[in-house]
Amino acid sequence: MNINFEYDDVKASNRLEIMAAQKLEKLVDKFDFIVRSDVFFKTENTSSPDTGMVCNIRLSAPGPRLFAQSSTGSFEASIASSVDDLQRQLEKRKAKMQSH
Repeated sequence: MNINFEYDDVKASNRLEIMAAQKLEKLVDKFDFIVRSDVFFKTENTSSPDTGMVCNIRLSAPGPRLFAQSSTGSFEASIASSVDDLQRQLEKRKAKMQSH
């Protein structure tokens, strides 16, 4: 699987890329139909310290693209939340593929 990273108002970080890649590899091991993923990191100005670090993940797989977005106080938590959302979407997609 090919993973593309993009940063918007954020300094590129090897640590974030490695963490995101490890979590996405777990999804690929479970759902082998994933072709590619795009991971976007950006910061937003918010009034709350619990939000502002945004992680968007877009997965290419058979059918419509899957997308998850999370905004928390740290990029690590945002990655984890986005991957959890994608896992739920992938489980639904897999169930639908098996029923056809």
